[in-house]
Amino acid sequence: MRPETSVIIPTWNRRELVARAIDSVLDQTREVEEIIVVDDGSTDGTGEVLAQRYGERITVLVQANAGVSAARNRGLAMARGRYLALLDSDDVWLPEKIARQVAFLESNPGIGLVLCDVVRVGVDGATIDVFERRVQIPEDGPALRWVLRDPALAPLSALMRREVHEDVGGFDESLRTAEDLDFHLRVAARWGIGVVPEPLARALRGHDGLSALASTEDDYIAVMERAAEAAKGAVPEDARRQALATAYVKNAESSVWRQRYGEAWALARKAWALGPEAPLRRRLLRLPVMAGKRVVRSMLPGSG
Repeated sequence: MRPETSVIIPTWNRRELVARAIDSVLDQTREVEEIIVVDDGSTDGTGEVLAQRYGERITVLVQANAGVSAARNRGLAMARGRYLALLDSDDVWLPEKIARQVAFLESNPGIGLVLCDVVRVGVDGATIDVFERRVQIPEDGPALRWVLRDPALAPLSALMRREVHEDVGGFDESLRTAEDLDFHLRVAARWGIGVVPEPLARALRGHDGLSALASTEDDYIAVMERAAEAAKGAVPEDARRQALATAYVKNAESSVWRQRYGEAWALARKAWALGPEAPLRRRLLRLPVMAGKRVVRSMLPGSG
């Protein structure tokens, strides 16, 4: 008999943290009948520890290290549930997460993927902030125009119908970063997205530098340019252009902070050419202030 819900947990050298993630799944008020842990080439004895602690309550797949996208994709290919969920091994769900999201999907047949709010916490357990999904996606249903503007996914917050994965495929293994943004955009292009506006998951930040790692400019921009091109005719043209301008401005600011002024200037020029709205123009005009006196020499075409 097919499980109602399957969860895929990729992990690499996190044998203590992954146990915490698994326990949060086992503690759900609505049972998750299939738990698949994909051990992506761990060298810390993860597989042995999990086998001893959980036995047949979970399935552990072991593979040579291939990255988080490959690990997620292998788990998704093996999953049998009507609903599919993802949980990174350093994050946890709160007990009502699956119950609330399954109920939402069962009540909204036109929605393919549902998100929840995420509490982001530091290593000391203190709350950093709350990622409020309703701010990102103001209403349930077709969401591409909003996801283009802010494609952040937070995979631990999502529950999707099996048909969504069968339709859009898995994560792009050619991307070093921004693979979750790419997946979110591809789903939004074809399926309605909903939000349960409650904090039902907790994401750990700052413990090993991996969770806080920003997408590289190259991957982020490549993903956004591809999505913006594919969105022609699917969203209003001005919304599409402003979404792309937002991506350029965001990454220009990041480039300034990293003292990569030539890249920042190139991205700023691309954003300006799209006719950015007033808030984006103000951010562009602040770039020289962010860069300081060094901008006079460094933020010139062709410099870096």
